[in-house]
Amino acid sequence: MGLTTTVSPLVEFGLRTIGIWPGSYNILYRAFWTITLGLAQTFQLRYIAACIQTANLLDLVDSVSTTLPYSLLCLKLIILWQNKRLFNNILILMSQDWRNCGTTAINVRIMTSKANLSHRCSLLIIGVYAMAVVVYVSVIMEYNTIGKGSDKEENQLFLKMDFPFVYEFSPVYEIVMFVQFVQLLSNASVIGMLDAFIITLVLHISGQIDIVCRGLLELFSKDCESKSYKDAKSAIIRRHQNVIAFSDNVESLFSYIALMQFLTNTLVICCIAFVIVITINANKGYIMLLKSLFFYIAITLEAFIFCFAGEYLSNKSKSVANAAYEAIWYDVKPCESRILLILILRSQKRLTLTIGKFNDLSLKVFASILKASASSVSVLLAMS
Repeated sequence: MGLTTTVSPLVEFGLRTIGIWPGSYNILYRAFWTITLGLAQTFQLRYIAACIQTANLLDLVDSVSTTLPYSLLCLKLIILWQNKRLFNNILILMSQDWRNCGTTAINVRIMTSKANLSHRCSLLIIGVYAMAVVVYVSVIMEYNTIGKGSDKEENQLFLKMDFPFVYEFSPVYEIVMFVQFVQLLSNASVIGMLDAFIITLVLHISGQIDIVCRGLLELFSKDCESKSYKDAKSAIIRRHQNVIAFSDNVESLFSYIALMQFLTNTLVICCIAFVIVITINANKGYIMLLKSLFFYIAITLEAFIFCFAGEYLSNKSKSVANAAYEAIWYDVKPCESRILLILILRSQKRLTLTIGKFNDLSLKVFASILKASASSVSVLLAMS
């Protein structure tokens, strides 16, 4: 039996665990994430406050770079929980699209290929985030091992936090490190899952656009019978309208998430780049450099995925107008080809994902994030 959904089982499992997928245990899942992220943010903010009091700029920047992704994840979950009805509408539209394409073998093949690509991308993205956590944790553990041998510095935690209790002694230290590792891995997996989910939605829209384009080319082909022309024309128009409605729902769901992503990723990339430059200049060894480098790659990938999704969707939406122009419209009656004018005019308004409704997500925005981060790094270096 073939695939019947674009959402991979891994992404569906992640959406269930954060309490957004339709189910009966959503309140428990939401309470779990609220408590765990709330405690983690409290201890991280206590550490930042301590760094501000001691005027330790390097530790302050380093702690901010690990605290902001947690804050961003909290905001993402809050936005998703508040827009659960919109999320359910997206799932309903996806299931309707799969049912509507079930009568045509070619349409099923198109959607199946997009679903397979979505599943592979989801596995790759979540795997990259999980691997980044494993490397990050391994580097910290290696650094602690070297520190024990030299007795120069105290052991570092995976996440810099200020606890209201003493944790330096065994077995409290091992318990804290284990809890932080589990939280790091679970949070990174959720972040990767949300990135994979937006790629999944964009690929689903892409499959529907391909079906619309194929339908346009077949509509004006010589094999199309005049009796079925009206029904085929109506099916194409309805599918195109469904694509637009689906894209609008995705944009509404992720618009303000993209806005938070844009602001926090700029700051985090700036902070990590600052730590990397300071580490290289101070010659603190390759271990701390590796820790910051893999973290930098993961955060940059997160920003790139959102910007790439917006760029891909905008470019893909143009293919409807191109397919309408390339159809053999000159061999039919003017009253029959008039539908192409409507489709071309509507396709000139591209489908987009926006940053808080004021700017489109694109690779140009990704380049601006990197430029803004580089400019901020130079300011921090001047202050240090």
